[in-house]
Amino acid sequence: MKKVITYGTFDLFHRGHYNIIKKARELGDYLIVGVTSESYDIERGKLNVQDSLLKRIENVRRTGLADEIIIEEYQGQKVNDIIKYDIDILVIGSDWRGKFDYLNNYCEVKYLPRTKDISSTKLRSEGKIYTIGVVTEEAFDNGIVAESLYVSGIHVKSVFSEAEETAREFCEKYELHSYMTDYQEFLSSVDIVYVKCPRKNRVKYIEQAIENGKYVISDSPITLEPDVLKRLFQKAQKHRVVLVEKLMLVYLRAFNQLVWLTHGDMVGKVISVKCSISQDVFGGGKSFNETVSHAICAVMKILGGECLEVASNAVKDEEGRFVYDMITMKYPHALGTIEIGSTLDVENGLAVIGTRGRINVPNDWWNTGYFEAKIEGNEFLKRFSFNFEGNGFRYLLQELLIMISDNRTECTRLFYEESEALVNILQVINQKG
Repeated sequence: MKKVITYGTFDLFHRGHYNIIKKARELGDYLIVGVTSESYDIERGKLNVQDSLLKRIENVRRTGLADEIIIEEYQGQKVNDIIKYDIDILVIGSDWRGKFDYLNNYCEVKYLPRTKDISSTKLRSEGKIYTIGVVTEEAFDNGIVAESLYVSGIHVKSVFSEAEETAREFCEKYELHSYMTDYQEFLSSVDIVYVKCPRKNRVKYIEQAIENGKYVISDSPITLEPDVLKRLFQKAQKHRVVLVEKLMLVYLRAFNQLVWLTHGDMVGKVISVKCSISQDVFGGGKSFNETVSHAICAVMKILGGECLEVASNAVKDEEGRFVYDMITMKYPHALGTIEIGSTLDVENGLAVIGTRGRINVPNDWWNTGYFEAKIEGNEFLKRFSFNFEGNGFRYLLQELLIMISDNRTECTRLFYEESEALVNILQVINQKG
């Protein structure tokens, strides 16, 4: 007997859920359906589940397709279930393609295409669904498609590329509604534009999107020219839309808590902010400027944007390629230091040193979910832990919806003045590097 298992939240049960279960049933003789528990959904960052666990189980049962229904309660349960139930095939929706390939060591893994233009996310919102279009030159989404599934009221609908083959590949890979090579036609079909093309082409796409009244998310840095940046933000205000820079760090609850605590003198007067980042660990393929922007942002959020002096000490190899830099940002009574390596083994971390203690964020601090503080006179560490899931994009998207709802024309997580200061610092580093 061939046994099949599939998993899901199955919130606001719809035709897409039914189709996955039906296709899974057709692959074997006995079907087990795992329904995620409320606690597991919260733990993995699924923030918008509406139906109770009992209702979701009942909806699966009423299909008449499941021979057995179980509850998925913790990370790693799939391996145990596959062994326990002697599973032959694991069925997962194609929006998770590749994530569960490691389970091929235990059974066959099949990714089934989802039903287009229907999702629990779309059904959750009683108001407007904001559609997102992606501007790209490569068939890679930076995680926005998967992350959008965790945010109510948003739907990634379309992709634009001047290269039709790239647009088609992206559309098919992420199962979007459409792809386009005419930018004006593309803009007329979406509400929000995510510009993820190389920096040299960003400005023209951003500017045209703003002029068409679209909210814009741009990879960072938007530009290295202060005058151009100023023009874009002025246009966004004129057209009553928001231009958001994709610096995930500023949208994370843990990092904002850290900033508030330092500004509240938790560790006394801040003397030093030390930030280390390895370009390879941060994200393969990301540019030096995108990598160092996150580090500069971390220092600025804690010490402020008006540093007195910026110094770069770039090291290059025999062929002139960047391999390492130690950047210093001098303030009147404090110093920010950024250590960044390309292929070198730089120990990632963020440390805030004050007159009465220090705060440490270990490892991948740009995905801050945890930090600890050692305060003078206290022998114990204070630990702060916050939920963090995915790559952080869901938190940016949630904040963007709030901005749209409040009719804001400026992002309050990263003000225009901060983006301008970031560009000015990047200019100095690039000139000296």
